[in-house]
Amino acid sequence: MGGQGDWLDRMERVMNPGLARVFRFMGLEAAEVEGEGVWVRDDQGHTYLDCASGYGVFAQGYRHPRIMAAARRQLERLPLSSRVLVSPPAIELAEALAEHTPGDLQYSFFCNSGAEAVEAAIKFARIATGRTVLVSASGAFHGKTMGALSVSGRALYQNPFRPLVPDIVHVPFGDAQAVADVLDERVAAVIIEPIQGEGGVVVPPEGYLRELRRLTAANGSLLIADEVQTGMGRTGKLWACEHDGVVPDLLCAAKALGGGVMPVGAVVGRPEVWRFFDSQPLIHTSTFGGNPLAMAVAREALAVTVEEHLPERAEARGAILRHGLQQLAARFPAVIRQVRGRGLMLGLELTDAGLAAALMGALFRRQVLAVYTLNNDRVIRVMPPLIIAEAEVAEALNRFEAALEEVAGLADALSRA
Repeated sequence: MGGQGDWLDRMERVMNPGLARVFRFMGLEAAEVEGEGVWVRDDQGHTYLDCASGYGVFAQGYRHPRIMAAARRQLERLPLSSRVLVSPPAIELAEALAEHTPGDLQYSFFCNSGAEAVEAAIKFARIATGRTVLVSASGAFHGKTMGALSVSGRALYQNPFRPLVPDIVHVPFGDAQAVADVLDERVAAVIIEPIQGEGGVVVPPEGYLRELRRLTAANGSLLIADEVQTGMGRTGKLWACEHDGVVPDLLCAAKALGGGVMPVGAVVGRPEVWRFFDSQPLIHTSTFGGNPLAMAVAREALAVTVEEHLPERAEARGAILRHGLQQLAARFPAVIRQVRGRGLMLGLELTDAGLAAALMGALFRRQVLAVYTLNNDRVIRVMPPLIIAEAEVAEALNRFEAALEEVAGLADALSRA
C-alpha cells in the first residue's frame, strides 16, 4: 500500500499538490489508519494523542462502541433512502433534537455538513423574514461554500471568489452596539458563533448573546447560532448558547452530531420560522441529507452525549486542562500569550505565528495532534475528545510541556532578532 512518504507523493499527483507540500514541510508525513478513544494510529504503528478531534468531530471519541453498533444495525437494513417513503430514523433524530435543543426549537432540516447547514439557515432567514441583509462578525468562520463563505470573516478565503453573496454586513465580534448600529428593516438575521472557533477560540463578553437576542427580536430579525463547532457538549453545555440562556431562531449543528462516524448537518428552528415549509415543502432539499445511516448514527451520538454526561465531562476535564495550560503559559511567557476558551474548546495564542508552526511540529514529534485555527495562525486549538480521561489530560500536559521546552529556544532567538 505504500510506506511513509509515499502517500504524500501520491496525494501530490492526484489530489492537492500544495497541501501535500505543506504536510511535507511540517513533517506531517504519517498516514492515519486507525483510531480508538482519544488515540490515532498511523501506518508505521505509532499512536497519537488527539488534541484536535478533527476540528471538533470526535467529541464521543473514535469508534465509540454504541455509535458503531448503531451504524452497523442501520447499514444492514437501509443505508440510504428511496426519498419517496417516510424515513423513521430522520423523524427519530428530529424528535431527539427537539427534546435536547433550547426553548421552543422544534423543527429540523438535515444535510451533510456544517457549511450546508449554514447555507440552509441563510436561505431560511431570508424566506421567513422577506428581508435580505445578513449581519455577521469579523473573524467568523461559517464554512467555505458560497453563502457560508460570504458571512465568514477572512479575506484570504473570500477574495479569490468575489463577488460573493450580496447584502452582507460584518461587525466586530463581541460588540453588541456595533450590531445595534446596523440593524434596520432590511436585516433578515444576525449569524453568530457563541465562541469563535477558527477566529482563534474567542469568547465574547458576558451578556453579548443575550443582547443580540434582545436586539434581533426587537428588530424583527432572526438570530442564527452557528453551533457547528461549539455544539454537542464541547463547551460544557450541550449547546454553547445555553451558557447565556439564549434561544436562537435557528441553530446550526454538525461535526460532533455525526458521532465521529458519519457526516451530518442540521438546522433546528422555531415554529414561526418554519412556516414557509407549509406552502413550499420542497423549497430546500438535499438528496443525501437525512439519509437513514447518518440519522441512526446521529441519534445514537446525541444519546451518548447526553447519557454519558459528556458536557459535564468537558467542563470538568476542561478545567483541569486549562489550569495546566495556564501554568505552562506562566512558565513560557515568551511562547504563550494567552490561554482561553470554555470546557474542552481551548486555544493557545502564541506570541508569534512562526512559534505556532514550531509548536505544532514539536507536538507531532511527541505524538500529539494539534492544529491551527484557520482565521488566526497564532492560535493552536486544544480540543480533545470529550471522553478524555484525567490520566490522558495529564499525559497531554506532559507532552505539551516537553514541546514548549523545545520551542522556548526558538522564542528566545526571535526575541533577540
